[in-house]
Formats: sequence, structure tokens, C-alpha cells
Amino acid sequence: MKIIKRNKTEVDFNVNKIAVAVSKANSVVPESERLTPVQIERIADSVQKQCEAMGRALNVEEIQDLVETQIMAHGAYEVARHYITYRYTRSLVRRANTTDDRILTLIECNNEEVKQENANKDPSVNSVQRDYMAGEVSRDITMRLLLPEDIVQAHQQGIIHFHDADYYAQHMHNCDLVNLEDMLQNGTVISGTMIEKPHSFSTACNIATQIIAQVASNQYGGQSISLTHLAPFVQVSREKITASVKREFELLGLSPQDEHLTQIVESRLHEEIERGVQTIQYQVVTLMTTNGQAPFVTVFMYLNEAKTPQLKRDLAMIIEEVLRQRYEGVKNEAGVYVTPAFPKLIYVLEEDNITEDSPYWYLTELAAKCTARRMVPDYISEKVMLQNKVDKTGRGNCYTCMGCRSFLTPYVDENGEPKYYGRFNQGVVTINLVDVACTASQMHGGEETFFKVLDERLELCHRALQCRHERLEGTLSDAAPILWQYGALARLPKGEPITKLLHGGYSTLSLGYAGLWECVYEATGKKLTEPEGEAFGLRVMQALNDACAKWKAAENIDYSLYGTPLESTTYKFATCLQRRFGRIPGVTDRNYITNSYHVHVTEPIDAFDKLALEAKFQKLSPGGAISYVEVPDMQNNIDAVLSVMKFIYDNIMYAELNTKSDYCQVCGWDGEIEITEQDGKLIWRCPNCGNTDQNKMNVARRTCGYIGTQFWNQGRTQEIRERVLHL
Repeated sequence: MKIIKRNKTEVDFNVNKIAVAVSKANSVVPESERLTPVQIERIADSVQKQCEAMGRALNVEEIQDLVETQIMAHGAYEVARHYITYRYTRSLVRRANTTDDRILTLIECNNEEVKQENANKDPSVNSVQRDYMAGEVSRDITMRLLLPEDIVQAHQQGIIHFHDADYYAQHMHNCDLVNLEDMLQNGTVISGTMIEKPHSFSTACNIATQIIAQVASNQYGGQSISLTHLAPFVQVSREKITASVKREFELLGLSPQDEHLTQIVESRLHEEIERGVQTIQYQVVTLMTTNGQAPFVTVFMYLNEAKTPQLKRDLAMIIEEVLRQRYEGVKNEAGVYVTPAFPKLIYVLEEDNITEDSPYWYLTELAAKCTARRMVPDYISEKVMLQNKVDKTGRGNCYTCMGCRSFLTPYVDENGEPKYYGRFNQGVVTINLVDVACTASQMHGGEETFFKVLDERLELCHRALQCRHERLEGTLSDAAPILWQYGALARLPKGEPITKLLHGGYSTLSLGYAGLWECVYEATGKKLTEPEGEAFGLRVMQALNDACAKWKAAENIDYSLYGTPLESTTYKFATCLQRRFGRIPGVTDRNYITNSYHVHVTEPIDAFDKLALEAKFQKLSPGGAISYVEVPDMQNNIDAVLSVMKFIYDNIMYAELNTKSDYCQVCGWDGEIEITEQDGKLIWRCPNCGNTDQNKMNVARRTCGYIGTQFWNQGRTQEIRERVLHL
């Protein structure tokens, strides 16, 4: 059994240390108040058994809480008082400098919390360590100096989560939709160098990857680009290649027929499209930005975004090549094709590609094959999104999310036209709904008490979100020229504040939420899949939306409800809940809580019922949400994948299929790498050769709306292990 020390290193549990600590407190109290050696031994043994029953590595603070409880259970209140006093004194000493130990463990790569924090960051790499070290300093400043004490305490207790505190000290925003069209058509500046409008498709792709890297280094969330913005350069290349081929024929003294000329031009054009797409794929995978990971970028594929029939045909060629190359995968260090994490792909299901007789059905079939093998693309239903995303003119809108799920609300510019690209999210604060329900239960209250506690917690989130907004107020465009001066988000003059972009709905603030499943079960005793549970869950979601609407009306700032993609936070929330409320069956008895509104991963439900149910909740999550179905290997059952895709088109705005895509570098196994338990810890193991070295296997799992490849904390690993299939 392991424990997590305060500096986040992982060590073996030593029951003798508990006995020693209790004995020290015991020795300073009057003899008549002391525990006997047998009682001390029982306390230590009881704590050990409780730790083993938790099924995870507890941290020192949790173990000390258990020790306190056991001392008092033996009636030794004076001993408990001295034990508590000693803990408090030591905490004051540690508070004098909260960063040194954690930074040292980062450098030595033995910080277990950081190792498992981000499934796409390798903490053994210098650049990642540098980002984490800077983040530790930023987080320390944020928690000690920049945020109100009650918000810090609520964050530390897992009542709320103040996202990305390691970036808060800087004036940085969360995620965005890059205005690639403006930057390519009108030029941009990168690192002080003027980049003019490209003269070929391949050059446009190369510039796009440079923009992606620059944007990723100046914000901390996801970004999205649209292939539609690259499509005009197919015609640029077509004309350029046509002129070149004609010159070649002239040099040979030949006069080609139009049919032959077109065949040669289109053949060379396809080669250029292949090179351009490959540039994007390999550059995104191999680039490492200043935050120590590949850019978190989403590529949007929406045929109906093209303005002319020819542009749509050219866009279709690009989409086909993107899907073909992703289906193939990328080579790992052993030269074997594996599933990459990025770029994330989104394919829009629409009238022109959703039926067998539609003109672009062949792309949908290719997308289905790609999903079955590589877990992407994910799918947006144009039909449902046009119903859900209605702007103030009454017009429906279809557009991409910013990263894995964060959606902007519809916005109309001064000309009455919808605007998506160039907009962004200011930041996220998440409410722990499970904590709300458990707190209300502890107060022995009913539904009225629940919503009273919810209102109090929402106001706490509101003030935390205001802190995020105020941190960005007055930020000068000079802070990130690629974003604010050279077209990614705006073209402001040097020295101008970005303040006007923070108001009026141009950008959003996200109220995140987590654990609706457990919240509903604790509050009602019913599951979200039961009528009573569903009704209560929808009321909770409506209350969250009502709060956002009230804040927006009062402040002219666009607050929006966001289905948080918990990664490491799912484990943090679970451990905090266990610490505050114990292990409540069906509520806090696992080492994770459920993302946003999702049906619990252990709940038996078929894919179509799950998507139909979750569509009701997704509609009430306008700031972003994604649903998924867990499926087995579908490579030999593409018809079933297509059936799910058609159901998505008719029923839910945004969804994905989760498959498995693993490879063991020791024996060449390309099936599913399993999760097993060893010494009280969940580990990954090749079922073929028994390899448990994570450095010698490639595992890809979608955990939060995007694919992770660097493994996960114990809570998320347990969640992955317990997933049931929906198909």
C-alpha cells in the first residue's frame, strides 16, 4: 500500500509511523489521560485497515484525520488535542514556503500528482518540468495573494474548482476559435516577421501550423481551426499547377488536350493536398509549445461552411485526405502506426453526407472507419445544432467548439452577421454538485435545503468567475500580439486594452459543473436514468442556467453553463468528498465522480437510450458538453458505427464513440491493454506478455472529450476500468 507525502512523492505505507506519532502526543499529557500501548497499537491497526479499504493511495493529511478520529474514539481527548496542536504548528511552518519541496520533486520526477495530472504531458521532459515549475510559483502566488481566502478554501476543500490556477497570475485566457481565414487572407506577423497571404495550399498548411503553435503558447486551453479557411488555397494551387504544366508542355513543343491537362493538374494537386495535410498532422504531433505539450488543437470539417459549390468540392478533398491520414495513424518510436492524441477532429453530419444517396456519403463512410480504428472524428449534428444555437435574429448556427467541448454562445456582429472565429473563453470555475447534495443531506433538509445550498455555492462560483474576468480587464494587446494584434482573435493597435472584447457576449465565462449523477442519487435516491431522477437533474440544470442568465443580465458579461471535462479533478473531488462525508454507497464510494451530466460509466444502458437521454441535458449545457458511447472493436462492424452516427444526426448535437487503441512495444500486441491491481494500486498490463512498463506501451483512451496518451491518476484509471459497453 502506498501513501502520498506532502511534496506529492509516493512512498510505502508504514504503520509504525502512526504509532510513533501518537506516542509522542501521548507522552506529553498527564499519565491519567494517556493511552495504553495496546490502545496505541489498536489505533494504528485501525487506521491501516481503513486505508486499505479505501482502494487508493491516501495523502498524509487524510491519514492524520483518521488518526485524530481514532484517538478521540478511544476517549483520549487530551492526547487528540496535543496531536492536533502539533499538526497545526507544523502547517504554519510549511506555509512559510509552499513551493520549494514541490518544485524539487518536479525536477527529480517523483511528484506522483503531477505525473498523473495531464494525460498528454510527460513530466520527465525538461520543457514540461519548466512549465510545471512556473505553474507551481503561479499557483502559490494565486492562492496566497490574488484570490479571496474563502474561494481558496472552497477550492482546496473540493467544494468548487478554480481551473488553471497555475496560469492565473498571468493575464491569459482559456480557449478560442482562431480566425485562420483572416490571418491567411490578410497576412499576419509571427515573431516579428511579416507573413503574407500564401501562394499555395501546402504553404497555407505550413503557416497554419505556425499559427497554431504561437496561439498555444499564449493561452492555456484548446483552440480550433476550420479546414474551410484552408480550402480557398486549393484553387490557388490548382491555378499555379495548371500554369506550370502548360509551360512544361510548351517546352516539349506539345499542345495537350484539355482532358489530359486536367488529369495531370488534378493528380499533382492531390499530391500537394496530401503533403499539406501531412504537414498539419505531423507538425501538430511533433511541435512542443511553451507549456510542454503538443498544441491542443481541434480541426473542424463542415462542408456546408463552404460558400460556393467549387469551394465545397475542394473542401471535401481536404477532408478526405485528413480522414485517410488519421486512419493510417502515426508511427511510434518503434515504427509502428499508433493513434495520436492530436489534432482532435470534428466532422459535421449534414444533409449532404448523412444518407447513402447524398453526394458526400463516401466521406461519412470514411469517417466511420476512422472512428472505429482511431477514435476520431467526433460528430456534430448540423440538424440539432441549428435548433440549439439560435442567435438574437432567430437564426440557427452551426460551428465548432473551442478544443474538446467548450462552446461559445451565438453572437451577431455590428453588420447583423453571425461571428464565431476570433472569439474566446475567459476561464472556468466548476461547482461540485455532489458536495451540494451531501451538504444538504447532512443538514437533514429536503429539496428546499438543496437549492438553498446550491444558491450559496453558485454565488461563490460567481465571485470566483468575476476574479477571472477582472484579471483580464485592462490587459494590453501587447501581452500576446499573435492573439490581439495580428488576427488570431483581433487586430487591436499596440497598447490598446482588450477590455471591450470581454463584454457584450463577444467572449464567455464558463460555470462548470460536475457529478450530476451522484448529486441526483444522493438527493433523491433515484438514478438519472429513472423518471424521478431525470426530472430532478433537469431542475438542477435549469437552476444553473438561471444563475448564468441573472449574472449576464446584471453585468453584460456572457456567463454560460459548461459540462466540465474533469481529468485530474475527478480524483480530487472524489477524495475531498470522502474526506468530508465518508464513503456513501453510490455517491462517494469510488475514487472518481462522473463528468458533467453523463450517465455513470457502470450503468448498463444501450447506446441509443444513452444518447437520447443525455441530449436533454446537453441542450441545457450551452457553454459546452459532449456525450459518448463506449463500444468494443468496431473495425469489422462499420454498419453499426454508421447507425450510431445517423442516430446522432437526428437526436443529439455533439457526440463521440469511445473505442480502444493500444500497442505493446515488448511483444507487439495490438489489442486492448488491460488494467489490473498490484500492491493496492491500479496498473496497466499487456494481457499477452505481462509487460507493465508504461514506457514500453502505447495506450490511447478518450477520457474528457479528447484522447490521452500519457496515462492517468488512480481515480480516472478506476473510471476507465469500470466502463461498460453501450453497443
